[in-house]
Amino acid sequence: MAKKQSIEPNIADLANGWLKSYKLPYKLEQESVNEEIDKALSDYYTKNGGAGANRPDAKILLQDKNLDFYPVLIEYKGYKDKLVKLDKDGQVENRTSKNEPHFKNINSFAVNGAVHYANALLHHTSYTDIIAIGMTGYKDETGKIRHEIGVYYVSKSNLGAGQKIGDYTDFSFLTPKNFDTFIETTKTLQLSQEELDRLKEQREREIDQSLKNLNQHIYDEENGLDVNDRVHLVSASIIATLGIPGKVTPLEKSKLNSSSEIGYSDGDKMIKKIESFLRHKELPDEKKQLIIRTLSNTLLAHNINKAINGESQLKRVFTKIVDDLGIYYKIGLTTDFTGKLFNQMYSWIPMPDDKKNDVVLTPPYVATLLVKLARVNKDSYVWDFATGSAGLLVAAMNEMLNDAKNTIKSPDELAKKEIRIKAEQLLGLELLSSVYMLAILNMILMGDGSSNILNTDSIKDFDGKYGFGKPDAKFPADAFILNPPYSASGNGMNFVEKALDMMNKGYAAIIIQNSAGSGKAIDYNKRILAKHTLLASIRMPIDIFIGKSSVQTNIYVFKVNEKHHKDEMVKFIDFSNDGYTRSNRKKASNNLKDTNQAKKRYEELVNLVRFGKSKLKIFTEKEYYENTIDPKDGKDWNQSAPIDTKPKLEDFKKTVSDYLAWEVSNILKNKGDSRGK
Repeated sequence: MAKKQSIEPNIADLANGWLKSYKLPYKLEQESVNEEIDKALSDYYTKNGGAGANRPDAKILLQDKNLDFYPVLIEYKGYKDKLVKLDKDGQVENRTSKNEPHFKNINSFAVNGAVHYANALLHHTSYTDIIAIGMTGYKDETGKIRHEIGVYYVSKSNLGAGQKIGDYTDFSFLTPKNFDTFIETTKTLQLSQEELDRLKEQREREIDQSLKNLNQHIYDEENGLDVNDRVHLVSASIIATLGIPGKVTPLEKSKLNSSSEIGYSDGDKMIKKIESFLRHKELPDEKKQLIIRTLSNTLLAHNINKAINGESQLKRVFTKIVDDLGIYYKIGLTTDFTGKLFNQMYSWIPMPDDKKNDVVLTPPYVATLLVKLARVNKDSYVWDFATGSAGLLVAAMNEMLNDAKNTIKSPDELAKKEIRIKAEQLLGLELLSSVYMLAILNMILMGDGSSNILNTDSIKDFDGKYGFGKPDAKFPADAFILNPPYSASGNGMNFVEKALDMMNKGYAAIIIQNSAGSGKAIDYNKRILAKHTLLASIRMPIDIFIGKSSVQTNIYVFKVNEKHHKDEMVKFIDFSNDGYTRSNRKKASNNLKDTNQAKKRYEELVNLVRFGKSKLKIFTEKEYYENTIDPKDGKDWNQSAPIDTKPKLEDFKKTVSDYLAWEVSNILKNKGDSRGK
């Protein structure tokens, strides 16, 4: 167990003296604040084996004028220059390059320690806004105490990273007369979009590593759990611990006591909590029963609930999942969380259904690209005929919600629109039941439990109607996004034909094996072009699905319900260099790196498809080419800019010049050799 770094007594005395004089309800390291906070800090301490997880030196729970509570955690260091350690981006550096806790910084720097404890509360309690304070001090040569204070805001809104609130010389901002003003200042803090994007990327790298560790742990340590069991256990554990403020309390680890009493097993308790959560989410009854039925097969199994040495396997796995993943879904990170989970799970043991390498999930940044190419906005009705983990629908929902926030100025109207987007404007179809559960979980994690995700065969059984809520009404789709299974007919163009033919207007963007456009789907392509227009064909990097598939893919963009004319100009774009460098190293901290203006390239790509050649900036004319296709051909969708092989005068002159230089060099060399003889 790690020992507390020694603190100059005068520093602690000075700080605690302030708190005492303000008559604040502060507690010292081992004293109790309340059960929830005490337990969270204790659990965090135990999980880390004491390393870098000592309890803060002082703790306070304060309430503002709106009756909201704010935990305040304070850490002291009795050394000079030990206030805070920031990374190159100016963020509190509490993670190593390997995305592991940076215990050296956490132990050595006051603010880093306080922010670390604040994340424990963000992870293990219902508090979403925490004040983290670090204080350092020392005696100068005259014996006078010199001190510094760092005050940081740790919240869901900044993904737990912490933002500096301001400069302070004492703790009087915590007094009742100043606290409301302090909180108002705190609430106005905003991260720039660039900072937020950078933090999201960092958190997503952490998620990848945590998921790898979790999956390997279950694979190594827990016998008898197949891949589907793992998917169900993770889904169930997350839903059971989400909670709904004022309605459903999150399931705590302490509530699972591995009882053998009928009806009170750990699985029974989890099912009851999930039922309560889904009921308050107001899911359609049919959808709710399907989820409960699917999860019950795993959660109520005898072996997983049988107590061995006083603990069931279910409780062990539940505890591991909550400890390793809880922080990421509690901070409201908008990412294809379960997509990452899915990829990690299946990287260890392949699915029985995956023998043909069918199930390949779309990277989040490619999902966002498809959404933008399909021109999705707040009023779109978006569907996906091979939903997978719902990563494409998550990207669409985020785009729609952002557009609504940017364009609707009435808070009441915005709230209504957000509900309508989630309940009525998204629809997904997924045939595989295990993948379907991931899609449901993903939408729930993104703040939605009501979207229409159907466990059905989109080719054979789907009739274009809402599955829930309005089962007899047609879904008025005007945006189609898709990453189909590769083994489907026409490489998946059968999905495209059916979806487009069920739409009256709008746009579609699909990522598909490019052989679909060069001969494998001729009949489908001819029929599609008889009714719809191919706007663009985009050649994607061959390593876009690295680790899962290395096939060449293209994105095809369509305008719906307007047949393709033979004189229609199609935009052919070579996006092989998308600006990202990818690797597939299991121990790498980041397998995706922006090495050549990737974000700007993706933005320019969208503009080129929408507006044409006038938007060329980064791309060259060799990468952007416009030409016609024959609508009755069906195999000419993958064109590229022609290479000019006709020799030019400049080329001839250079060749002659190079040859003469070579001849002269040889002559001089031979003369030199003869003199040497």
